[in-house]
Amino acid sequence: MPEIVYPPVILTARCVFRALNIKIRLEGTDQIPSTGGAVLVSNHISYLDFIFAGLTAHPAKRLVRFMAKKEIFDNRIGGPLMRGMKHIPVDRDAGASSYAASLKALKSGEIVGVFAEATISRSFTVKDIKNGAVRMAVAGKVPLIPVAIWGPQRLWTKGRKRRLLQRGVPVTILVGEPLHPKRGDDYDQFTRDLHARMSELLEKAQREYPDVPKADETWWQPAYLGGTAPTPEEAEKLDLEEIEARKAAGRADDTAP
Repeated sequence: MPEIVYPPVILTARCVFRALNIKIRLEGTDQIPSTGGAVLVSNHISYLDFIFAGLTAHPAKRLVRFMAKKEIFDNRIGGPLMRGMKHIPVDRDAGASSYAASLKALKSGEIVGVFAEATISRSFTVKDIKNGAVRMAVAGKVPLIPVAIWGPQRLWTKGRKRRLLQRGVPVTILVGEPLHPKRGDDYDQFTRDLHARMSELLEKAQREYPDVPKADETWWQPAYLGGTAPTPEEAEKLDLEEIEARKAAGRADDTAP
């Protein structure tokens, strides 16, 4: 079927980037295969990551089908766009169907995008990841491609106001060498290797980033570089508190008259 929605969305995004003078550094795109399936695994620091991670495939004239939580597909505006771009909804209560849809896409030669951390990292380091992406690559017999993104957290991230019209923000996108897990391998070890590669790429992007935060904007810099973002331990505690608050709100809704 022809791509009716995705190309105009990409064109619109590029026009916005140009208008806002978003300075994109994109490296390693030769690691993206020109044909065939692949699992692209990116770190997650902002609500805009799927846009920037998707840019990695454009030089190869490919499109990335991202796995995203079902709630986005339920949105009256976002839903039609997500479905039109053939992204894959993830329903936590029906994970098997999401996995099956992703595997079908891989076997048909698509690139499937995954944010293996599941939620945005408040510490701006790579959180713990599970072995689902590795298992998917093995089942689809496709490579696993690590990606690191840095910069979009300044535009829109968890716990901060949107600053989408901010001009001149640099964005770094680095693509690493693929991993090739196969059946019988130690999936947990491959997951640790994937985490290490993503962390190395992200640290490179952070250390080589052209901007230094102003005194009142150190929140977007990780603690290990002297920023005031939460440490990984502090971020984990905040995540747990958020989960408990959601559970409490759900229980309150259940008992409401």
